[in-house]
This record gives sequence, C-alpha cells and structure tokens, in this order.
Amino acid sequence: MAWLYLLIAAIFEVGWPVGFKIASISAVKIWWIIFSAVTMTLSGIFLYLAQKEIPIGTAYAIWSGTGTVFTFAVGILFFNDSADILRLSGALLIISGVIILKLSS
Repeated sequence: MAWLYLLIAAIFEVGWPVGFKIASISAVKIWWIIFSAVTMTLSGIFLYLAQKEIPIGTAYAIWSGTGTVFTFAVGILFFNDSADILRLSGALLIISGVIILKLSS
C-alpha cells in the first residue's frame, strides 16, 4: 500500500506547479493558487503515509523524481515546453534513477 501512496503523492505533486503555471496565465488566479495549495497538501500527506513503510531517502527521491518527470511531460504536452534531446535525456536519467531505487528497495 505504501508504494500506491507514493504514486498518489507524486501525482498530486504535479498539481501545484501546474496550478501555479495556469495562475500565471489566467485571469482567475486565486482559484488556481488554492488548487496548488490543496494538491501540495495532499501530496505531502500521501508522502507521509508512504514513509511509514518506505525508507525516507528512497521515498523522497522517488516522489520528487516522479513528480518532476510527470510535470516535465505535462509541460511538453500542454504548455508547449521544449522537447529537445538534452531535456529528454535528463528526464530519462531521472526515470532511470527512480527505477533503480525501486528495484533496490
């Protein structure tokens, strides 16, 4: 169950940078800032639950790495962020690190 909590935490981790990005381009900023605060809180709660069984270093690295890659993908798919080879290579290295940490747990 802890790994499921960690995945949920990583998904919510995407919510706050996306909410802030939308707030920066939206006329209705306050709702997106509230959305960001809620997803940030939920991400922290699920990370807390995951760390009851997963070592802190592993949980934090996978949470932040997975959240980073998910946010990176959202930026490319929805905000026209660059998808050049160096950026994609960096994301691949993060994914590789997450996989290695999961396999070693």
